[in-house]
Amino acid sequence: MNKQELFDKFIEFMGRFAEIRAVAALRDGFIMTTPFTICGSVFLLLANLPIPGYAEFMAGIFGPEWTAPLNAVSGATFSVLAFIAVLAITYKYVEAEGCDAIMASILALSTFLIVLPPTVTATGGAVVDNIIPKAWAGSNGVITAILVSFVVSWVFCYCEKNHIGIKMPPAVPGGVAKAFEALTPGMVLFTLGAAVYGLCHFLGATTFPELIFKIVQTPLQGLSDTLIGGSIIAALQSILFWAGIHGPNVVGGVVNPILIANSLDNQHIIDMGMQLAGNPDAKIITCQINDVFIKSGGCGLTIGLLLASWLSAKSSQMKSITKLASVPGLFNINEPIIFGLPIVFNPYLLVPFILVPLLALIITYASIAIGFMNPFSAVQVPWTTPPIIAGLLLNGWQGAVVQIIIIAMSTAVYFPFVRAQDKAMLAEEQGEGSDGKQHDDSEESGEPALHH
Repeated sequence: MNKQELFDKFIEFMGRFAEIRAVAALRDGFIMTTPFTICGSVFLLLANLPIPGYAEFMAGIFGPEWTAPLNAVSGATFSVLAFIAVLAITYKYVEAEGCDAIMASILALSTFLIVLPPTVTATGGAVVDNIIPKAWAGSNGVITAILVSFVVSWVFCYCEKNHIGIKMPPAVPGGVAKAFEALTPGMVLFTLGAAVYGLCHFLGATTFPELIFKIVQTPLQGLSDTLIGGSIIAALQSILFWAGIHGPNVVGGVVNPILIANSLDNQHIIDMGMQLAGNPDAKIITCQINDVFIKSGGCGLTIGLLLASWLSAKSSQMKSITKLASVPGLFNINEPIIFGLPIVFNPYLLVPFILVPLLALIITYASIAIGFMNPFSAVQVPWTTPPIIAGLLLNGWQGAVVQIIIIAMSTAVYFPFVRAQDKAMLAEEQGEGSDGKQHDDSEESGEPALHH
């Protein structure tokens, strides 16, 4: 098997992987969590603006507890992320199967609550009963929430599709009938949840979320929080997008829960009154690095491509697509350049499209490792926030400087490849092929010259 066949097999596998019901539900479910995390980030950012003297100024106006209302909002979003995820993932999975998504989501939430720890240990050692622990309703419970969502979705859809449940007479209102139909899967799921709780409690003196966190989530977070792990994420996103598969969606559906958990762990360090800078427990690879620094201007850091094109383009085709794609690119929307140039299956741009995000990761990782930037907390910015502004909001002037360096790097790397692409387009417009000979008008398609 040659390299091309191996690459084709890989792309085919990833395409099929993206179509798996559980993967699609995971991806779409976490997309549904975006409004909560962004809104929570706004209030968290207002409580922690990276401006010297800001905290003292606000405390002088509103008193020493001025952040309490702002932190209450972030606590009701980030600290219950697992709750939101279990509802959203189940809903998307069951909806795609054509079953009762609302009822399944409610059952998933109840099942998740069954397996949660029922107590917390307060300061001083006192044990408090009958509570919902935010420690496991947030980032620490994300993997458990995903597993519960998948199990509940499968059981619920199996019961509904195979008509396993209590059937009511046709005269009974639809809402009432659906409620009774959910009794059977509800009993199955609650019994399963109780059995899991009992096994963990009596055999291991633990709970299911604690067990999953120890044997699954902690190792996954550790693997993601390395330069190698970040490089795999960055490279896969670009490779798949170049091959026509929406790489950020496919890869993000799998890794976003882990990267979000990394940033929430950092936020927990801050909440404990400790600093992230120089803290060995702080995570470097977080969702902000992927969204803001690796993908400035869109996947592949195509803002550098656009700048290189503005500096060098001579062909009408390159100039036109650059003008069309520049404004969306400022807001990190690069589909016009991905599919309009196109970048998809374009051999001229494969190397920089993969290389530039990897170099951006190295620059960002090094900036945090040497202490120039702080690791990122739970604060996020809307994904459409323009580059440099996003870095400024997340990490002060240092974040803006790092983004400027990354954009300059991306422009320099893209420049020779854009020149080659532009030269091919210009030759086509002048009626010349790659061999320099004139071609008939019937052979001129007006499309960008792509050589496979």
